[in-house]
Amino acid sequence: MSHRRLHILVALLCTGLWAGTIWLGHSSGHLRFLDRLESALTDVRTLVRGVKAPPDVVTIVAIDDTIVKLGGTYPLPRTELARIVEAIARLEPKVIAVDLLLLDKGPADGDAVLAQSFAARPTVLAAAAVFPNTVQPSAQSDGPLAHLPKADRFLLPLPAFAERAEVGIANVATGQTGTPLSVPMLFRTRDKIELSFPLRVASVAISQKLTIEPDRLTFGDRPIATASDYALPISYYGPRQTIRTISAANVIDGQIDKQAIQGRIVVIGATATGAGDFFPTPFDSLMPGVEIISTAITHLVAGDGVIRDRTVRIAEALTTVLLPMLLIGLLAWRRNAIGLVAVSAMVLAWAAANAIAFAHGIWLDAATTIAAAAPPLMLFGAGQLWSGRRSAQRLAAQNRLLEQFHTPGLQQWLRRDPDFLLAPVRQDAAVVFVDLSGFTSLSETLDPDVTRSLLKEFHALVDKEVTRCGGMITSFLGDGAMILFGLPEAAADDAARAGQCSIALCVKTERWIEALPPAIAHRIGFKIGAHFGPIVASRLGGRNHQHITATGDTVNVASRLMEVAARHDVRLALSDTLRVAAERSGARLKTGSLAGPVEAQIRGRSGSLAVWLWQSERSAMDQRRHPDAAE
Repeated sequence: MSHRRLHILVALLCTGLWAGTIWLGHSSGHLRFLDRLESALTDVRTLVRGVKAPPDVVTIVAIDDTIVKLGGTYPLPRTELARIVEAIARLEPKVIAVDLLLLDKGPADGDAVLAQSFAARPTVLAAAAVFPNTVQPSAQSDGPLAHLPKADRFLLPLPAFAERAEVGIANVATGQTGTPLSVPMLFRTRDKIELSFPLRVASVAISQKLTIEPDRLTFGDRPIATASDYALPISYYGPRQTIRTISAANVIDGQIDKQAIQGRIVVIGATATGAGDFFPTPFDSLMPGVEIISTAITHLVAGDGVIRDRTVRIAEALTTVLLPMLLIGLLAWRRNAIGLVAVSAMVLAWAAANAIAFAHGIWLDAATTIAAAAPPLMLFGAGQLWSGRRSAQRLAAQNRLLEQFHTPGLQQWLRRDPDFLLAPVRQDAAVVFVDLSGFTSLSETLDPDVTRSLLKEFHALVDKEVTRCGGMITSFLGDGAMILFGLPEAAADDAARAGQCSIALCVKTERWIEALPPAIAHRIGFKIGAHFGPIVASRLGGRNHQHITATGDTVNVASRLMEVAARHDVRLALSDTLRVAAERSGARLKTGSLAGPVEAQIRGRSGSLAVWLWQSERSAMDQRRHPDAAE
């Protein structure tokens, strides 16, 4: 047991070290393949959560196929875009956010009209960050800003536009599957830090001071639910146009309800075919980038984004390390179906808890936990399976060995009831004794190997017949055996089976002796005694070795009946008591010549006993031919 406990302790320690290594490796930016798995699992959790109604704070005005067809070209002329902005401004939105890159100069009059339109309402314009092809290492002095996206430069709107509006960087961060999982809130170059487009829009809409702290961002006293690298995790509300979306053509025509614009954040962005950016999401294979930006703005303003802050990361670390160790402990606790059920239940409970937490806005990493738990669990499970198979094979070999010393029926009974016969049991049973006569003197003249071979053949013969008749050999007594019918439990036909077994043993033993070499066959014989009556069945022996046997007058009489058979020069002496009990069950003992009953005196017992004597037809003929011959 101590050896097994040591193995389990080593397995738990190795599992903890493996899980900790996986967590540290992924947290430090290595093991990027886990990001692909996490992205896929996030899609699954989003679909399980289902479509969620977004807070009504953002309206998208789409530069869609309809307005592009009316304008005749994309990008739209600056004068046409100015008309859209002015029409929106007349409906009194809180903020106008233009998710279009206005980098190049257009016609002077068009640029002037558009710049003038931005002055009507608070406006935020989109810019873009250009990143190097290779990842640049962060300087240690960067501190908490070390993990910000580091761009070569920013592509900013024309100065004429930027003078009349705020500017924010509109890049999003996609996972390895191409799905945007988060939006960076801050970007930097070597000498400058810029706010993201969603953060700039939210800041203007909320009108509270934005504070950048070492591990979080805040609007006044309200923290922003960003990750540790100032990235805002994205939780999609549903398929495209789940956030209120209006065609820009309807805005120009005045075919919209003022309530869809007034007091809300309006985001102007491209959704036309072939225009703007499109990304895969859990609900759509192609979702316009403006809707992803609008989702991020909604999270910031409504405060309903998913949380993946320092506290959540600590919970992730604990889960990543402790869950695999718990699963290994459960598998080691029960190396059977109970252990597998416990492990499966724990895995399902963790998966359910993870999905429920995600649905309630808490993003707990699942891929890292799976990577930390799966290899140790499979390895330990395979080891347990191999060890269990080895144990089963060893137990099977031991069982086969024990079968050579105990009756199979008795073994099965002991497996069902380990306390069988710990307390003595009184019941009726049939007892049969068989013994070779003349074998002791014969063995003095034979080679020990020949003697052993003869005994082995005789024992095998007895075992075969007793097993066929459903009896139990309690012991082989040298060149004899004691047989019980009635254990492990009494049956109505115990006496009948004992009588049939006794006669069968006579027939088979005679044939076996006749087949022996004449020098041996003429020197040995056998006697059988059989009786039926009450016995006391119990376990006898000490603490380290016990055997099951029967005691009582019935056992003594059955043994003495072999002497009666010898006195009458027959093979079998069977008590009339056994015959009567056999016939009560409908059996008739007619095989061979069963003569009697005769009154026989039993040594050590007062009075006489009615006994039936049996000998085969061949023995009777030999006796008539040689009346003076004796065994």
